[in-house]
Amino acid sequence: MWKKIALYSVALIVLSAALLWTFRFDVLVTLASKKSKKPVAENQEINWQKGPEQKDSTKTDLPNIVLILADDMGINDVSTFGGGMIETPNIDKLAAKGALFTNGYSGHANCAPSRAALLTGRDATRTGYDTTPIPDGMSRIIAAIENNEDNGRPEMSYSAEADATNPTYDNRGLPGSEILIPEILKESGYHTMHIGKWHLGRSPEMMPNAQGFDESLMMDSGLYLPVDHPESVNAPVESSGLDRFIWATMRYSVNWNGGEIFKPNGYLTDYFTEEAEKAIEANANRPFFLYLAHWGPHNPVQAKRADYEAVGDIQPHNKRVYAAMLRSIDRSVERVMAKLEKQGIADNTIVILSSDNGGADYVAINDLNKPYRGWKNTFFEGGIRVPFSVTWPNVIDESTVIEEPVNHIDLMPTIINMANADLPQDREIDGVDIAPLWQGQPELERPQNAMFWFTGDYRVVQSKGWKLQQNPKSGQTFLHNLNVDPTEQKNLADSESAKLAELTKLIDAHFANAVDVIGESTIAAPITIDKHLGERMTEGDTYVIWNN
Repeated sequence: MWKKIALYSVALIVLSAALLWTFRFDVLVTLASKKSKKPVAENQEINWQKGPEQKDSTKTDLPNIVLILADDMGINDVSTFGGGMIETPNIDKLAAKGALFTNGYSGHANCAPSRAALLTGRDATRTGYDTTPIPDGMSRIIAAIENNEDNGRPEMSYSAEADATNPTYDNRGLPGSEILIPEILKESGYHTMHIGKWHLGRSPEMMPNAQGFDESLMMDSGLYLPVDHPESVNAPVESSGLDRFIWATMRYSVNWNGGEIFKPNGYLTDYFTEEAEKAIEANANRPFFLYLAHWGPHNPVQAKRADYEAVGDIQPHNKRVYAAMLRSIDRSVERVMAKLEKQGIADNTIVILSSDNGGADYVAINDLNKPYRGWKNTFFEGGIRVPFSVTWPNVIDESTVIEEPVNHIDLMPTIINMANADLPQDREIDGVDIAPLWQGQPELERPQNAMFWFTGDYRVVQSKGWKLQQNPKSGQTFLHNLNVDPTEQKNLADSESAKLAELTKLIDAHFANAVDVIGESTIAAPITIDKHLGERMTEGDTYVIWNN
């Protein structure tokens, strides 16, 4: 009898071990999910601080500034740029009212460093903020899932040492010593408000209220609606470790001025828009800066049912859900502009629209950044070309089209100059004021006549239409002449040795005095340039290694 019990016990242990091994990645994600489930309170009403009942006559020359930043919305997601799986009539209308930049670039190819560059006017060689912080433990789980997929890709490497020695997620962000747009505007008489994504640290010195914002309604996690909400249409991507982690661990939650976590009220994009309308109304009689940082259309790919029905029978399912997310962003622009008109302040309000980087491969949609190659997490054009427009009634002529390349780092000096404020004198600003472009100046003068991007040892320079990418971990060097080859089809690294040497010299000079990075990369991920994460990589496919 005891022998039988022992045999059964051994069999049970073996079976349990086999099941645990088979479903080990689901177990890891489940454990991470349980760890992330903090209590979330019921919705709380936001009471935006009210400005004066009458306008202050001493400040009537200061324009209001609304900065709308989408997340992972590539240039091909917007119909005014010639792409779009759906029409985006309100974004198109906004762009037509002012300056449309056909060669607009993000400050980085990833979320957080791009936002840091935009708000400081400085690239990552000065701030040390070259990679996007991700929740503690996330890198190990994503690498484990991705390396178990039969997708033909090289293995994703994970550094336990970097993960152990890096600052924790909450403490990895822009240092309080950096000076951001709202800090300068606040000192110049502006009321400053933030709504939406932050991603620049969660320690007390890094939160929005410590970085110049009078008020902040901050996205706490990442769901647009609860997964089982009757109005939610979901499109998870099983082939993506990142997507599986996000669906398992994200909550439907926000916080107000760094306080208690609570539930939003409705679909997240609409909720942020409604609060933006309230913030505008409360401050119509004083100069304000509103940073509306939408989460959409970043994954999880999750739409409101009404938008899903409205976009029509787009196939496959995840593309239709994504299109519905774009529709909600376009509607947000319409509502913000309508509120400015209703309050009678549209003519004295500058509206800037862009996205933090290009479309992502992990949403698994074919030709998402077409005609450009690459994705978010690469410095190919698909990863860094973004929608970019500036509207300022009676100052910028309608239907102004500007082809000169501009960058997110240019927005800080541009906004500060438009607000008649002063740039900080104790630090280098890499961006340049782009206002001369809509005043008729044909091109900008930049330091070294170049723009730079980097993450880890993946370094890039673009100068006078020539672009060099150095990606040592993949053994790749890419040299393209964007003047004649804007979609980067022909690599000239072997045939244009003089240009290669010239641009290499620029890179070496720019990075010679780079500050130490804030955190080391925990994963090095292979990103296939011409295939999304749902497609199998085959021999001959081009890829780069991305550090994060």
